[in-house]
Formats: sequence, C-alpha cells, structure tokens
Amino acid sequence: MQIKSAKYIISSPDYEKCPNPDRPEYAFIGRSNVGKSSLINMLCDNDKLAKTSASPGKTQLINHFEITSSPSLLQKEKGEAKKEAKRTNWYLVDLPGYGFAKVSIKSRNRWEQMIENYLRKRENLTMVFVLIDARHNPQKIDLEFLLQLRNWSVPFCLIFTKSDKENQSTVSKNVKAFLEAMKKNWQFLPQHFVTSAVKKTGKEKILSFIEETNESLEAAN
Repeated sequence: MQIKSAKYIISSPDYEKCPNPDRPEYAFIGRSNVGKSSLINMLCDNDKLAKTSASPGKTQLINHFEITSSPSLLQKEKGEAKKEAKRTNWYLVDLPGYGFAKVSIKSRNRWEQMIENYLRKRENLTMVFVLIDARHNPQKIDLEFLLQLRNWSVPFCLIFTKSDKENQSTVSKNVKAFLEAMKKNWQFLPQHFVTSAVKKTGKEKILSFIEETNESLEAAN
C-alpha cells in the first residue's frame, strides 16, 4: 500500500459527532507517551499530521484523518494493472491515550466514557491497533485494556513501539514476555507488529495488513 494523501478531518467529543461511517476505519490507542502520534506520522509519511508532544495526555478528542491509498509498487510489478489506478479511501483515528496523563478525575472519566462509546458503538470500526511500549516489561494496564476490548467484542492487533530505543534482544524479550502474559487469559493471540517511528520499522507490514483487510471487506460486499 502507498499512502497518496492523508489529511486531518475533525476532532469529535463523542462518537455520534464523528464523520459518516461510510468507509473502513482503523483506530490507534495506547498508554500515554507510547509514541502514537509519531507512529501515525510515520505510517502516513507526514511528520506534521498528528500532533506530537512531550507532555502525555494532549490528545483529548476522537481525531479523524482521511486517508487515500493505492496498491504498492510490488503489486503493480506483479502485473496487477487493474489495481494501478484504483484508490481506496479509509479513516485513520487517533484516540486519547490511557494511563498516567496528569488530568483531573473528571476529565479522565469523560475520556474513558468517550472512548468506550466509540469502541462499542462506532459501526464502521474495522480494527483497533493497541500500541505497547517495547522498552518495558508487560504492564498490567495494557493487559487489562485488552481484556476490556474482548468483553466489548472489539477486534484488535498489537503494535509494539519504540523498538529503536532498546537493543533488539531486549525488545524481543519484552515482546515475548507480553505475549506470554496474554496466554494466561487468551486461547488465541492477536496479530502483532514491532515498529520504530525513527527507523520506519514495521511500516510496510502494517500498511499491507490494512490493505488486505480493506480488500477483504470490499470482496465481502
């Protein structure tokens, strides 16, 4: 997949005020300071698309970005000429983080209710990418959030971020430890990706996954 254009559309305080649910939608969420904005900017080749900040908790609304993409060069080289001119429109959503953001209890409760309503009621939500910091051992708050997604029947994948901040053996150990921790409550593990916004690691795999998912949805319709 190649991103042809990515533009900010709207920030909404409630799922009912989000854009019309007329295309596939992929949401990104994780603990505060997990590198969500940097990952989104890396995927879209636009360093200024999602706002990055050194202060956790800056994302406070449901942020929609309209993405237009086309098949990758590799597909074109395989002779899939009919796909060359075809473009796909989908939404990328930047959700508020969860965790240690320094906000009032009232604000945190409002965020949590907003996020829950969006995840449970947004009818075109195709996949949630849950970001996990690859520098750390499994965190209880992440594991509990995944269980909540299961309770709500929300499909998700895992994205391990900041893999460039540690040596690869540590990253591999932390990823393995997280997946092992999930096995205590999960029979089947979700698909996962290991990424670095700096080195652009994992970019092609994530975009290919989104592309394949969009194609499956189109075929089903």
